[in-house]
Amino acid sequence: MFRTRAYLATLAVAAVLAGCSTGGNADGGAAPAAPAGNDGRCEASGADFALGKQASAELLEQARKASGSQMARILKPHDVVTLEYRSERLNLNVDEQGRVTRVNCG
Repeated sequence: MFRTRAYLATLAVAAVLAGCSTGGNADGGAAPAAPAGNDGRCEASGADFALGKQASAELLEQARKASGSQMARILKPHDVVTLEYRSERLNLNVDEQGRVTRVNCG
C-alpha cells in the first residue's frame, strides 16, 4: 500500500516538473519571433518552421511563442479532442512517427 502511494506521488511530481521544464533550441537555429500585437491569439503561420520536425516539448514551446499563442498542444493521429475553437491555442498535428504534419489554430 505504501509503495503504491509513494509510486503515485513520485509520478505526480514528475509530471508537474515536466510541465514546468524549459529547453533551448535543439538544432541551434532561432525560432521566428512572435507576431506583434495579436493579443494572445494564434497565428499558425508563425509556427510553420515546425513542419517535418520531430515533436517535442521544446518544439511545442518554440512554436507556441512564435505563433503568439497562449497555449499549445500536440495532437497524435488517434487522440480524442474537444470540438470547441480556441483562438489562443496552437495545435501541432503529428503522424505515427511523431513528425509534425500540420500546424493550425483552434
